[in-house]
Amino acid sequence: MTPAEQFRNTLARAPITALAPMQDVTDLPFWRLMAKYGGPDLYVTEYFRVRDGSRLEKPILKSITQNPTGKPALAQLIGSHIPSLVRTARELQQHPIAGIDLNLGCPAPVVYKKCAGGGLLREPEKVDAILGALREAVEIPFTVKTRIGFDDPAVFDELLPIFAKHRIDLLTVHGRTVAEGYRSGVHYDYIARAVEALPCPVLANGNIYSATKAAAVLADTRAAGLMIGRAAIRNPWLFHQIRQTQNGETPFMPTGHDVLAYLRELFEAVHPPGVSEQTHVQKIKKYFNYIGIGIEPTGDYLHRIRRAKTAEEFFEICADYLEHDRPMPLEPFDLKLKPRDVLAGQHR
Repeated sequence: MTPAEQFRNTLARAPITALAPMQDVTDLPFWRLMAKYGGPDLYVTEYFRVRDGSRLEKPILKSITQNPTGKPALAQLIGSHIPSLVRTARELQQHPIAGIDLNLGCPAPVVYKKCAGGGLLREPEKVDAILGALREAVEIPFTVKTRIGFDDPAVFDELLPIFAKHRIDLLTVHGRTVAEGYRSGVHYDYIARAVEALPCPVLANGNIYSATKAAAVLADTRAAGLMIGRAAIRNPWLFHQIRQTQNGETPFMPTGHDVLAYLRELFEAVHPPGVSEQTHVQKIKKYFNYIGIGIEPTGDYLHRIRRAKTAEEFFEICADYLEHDRPMPLEPFDLKLKPRDVLAGQHR
């Protein structure tokens, strides 16, 4: 079975789950770790930066050529130079990918200021031209990940017919504008609108942090599945928990010791060969920014972790909060809470 056939078979088993691509985070080692914990049904690479003269980035390409998950993987592109996007899409089709995915949602200023990622949502005519060129060049599934607009979701009604026109095979909708970043609530009603309007399957993305929330979002949007990023870094059991809930089973609930073991595995899994301990401790904090908000509600854990300089210090701090067998839902706390508002006994 080809990766493209595997992808289509996966979509036929909706609702499905997908790991959201996060640059410099959801790389090959992280995929390998996610698969160990149950993993999603579909993976998407970090984005290949596409511009005139660009070449396929080898570390990202390894996620495709060495895909350890047994699940289909989409190769994501970001850019706005049409000839280069077409060239890159053709190059990637020489590798075992399930499809080509176009990023229309990245909210990083360094990206959207170059009229790429979410910046393209300010130019629906350019989106139309890019989709047309890529649809012609891509002989396997062609998918898109988008937000609902740049700073005004009103443009979404203009984008939906463009997506339909170019016969994309899957649309993932993050239900916020680029300007909203990750701060606002998610406008799931816009995702439901896409589900209603488009002939292709739609995945819902944005703030899906538990199996209960996943079930609610699927019910509210009628989406064909869910794409999850930050919450899966915090809770690697999440995809498994969602499947258990869908099957009418009681979802697994990790304890503090389980979470501590995961953090140790994560630390080792994403440690590049030859990188010093001190440098790696700084790198791993990128992951812990997502994880810490599910550990305890005062912000004290994250405050301490961000100041750790060695692995020993790092895991001494983790042990202070996780050396216990109490259940850990790993749902995000509101870190605006003050310590006096928190019940005693939350950590050792």
